[in-house]
Amino acid sequence: MRLTHLAAAVLVASAGASLFAAQQTPTTHEHEALKPLAEATAEIAGDGITGTATLAEYQHGGSRLVQIHLTVSGLKPGQHGVHLHAVGKCEAPFTSAGGHYDPGPAGNPDPDANHPYHMGDLPNLTVGADGKGQLDATTTRVTISDGPLTLLDADGSAIIIHGNPDQGITGESKSGVSGGPRVACGVITKK
Repeated sequence: MRLTHLAAAVLVASAGASLFAAQQTPTTHEHEALKPLAEATAEIAGDGITGTATLAEYQHGGSRLVQIHLTVSGLKPGQHGVHLHAVGKCEAPFTSAGGHYDPGPAGNPDPDANHPYHMGDLPNLTVGADGKGQLDATTTRVTISDGPLTLLDADGSAIIIHGNPDQGITGESKSGVSGGPRVACGVITKK
């Protein structure tokens, strides 16, 4: 009797393992969903600072999301604010990139006054003692493909790295609470 129970337990366990394995294997449809709808890049540059940002847009149910991967070197150690800016220009001191990306009738691109509610607000970048940092972020606030939230509109967009941390609060205009000086910039271009 004991051997019968053991055999039944082994049979149930192997059936469960097969079901688990089948559930872990993506179907053809799921593989298609992993292909980006659109991709973009930005070459980051500043005084002694270099890096790259890659952006990939995916369909997620009824909405779209953009995954951003940023690598950079040459920054001072610590936290640095990172934002998507409204204009695709990077002329030092990078004010040519305009304010934070915030399209729409109620948009307010002032980096400090409407913060942290801009469409272009991203998490801080943490930089190690070696001057290198990496940021992975996902946002549903922007798109790369055509539409009202596209970063690739008529005047383009840029990614800015600030010299200080973004405090994540609203402040007076020009108070610097969103990261202060702009130390590096990259124009976002379609891949």
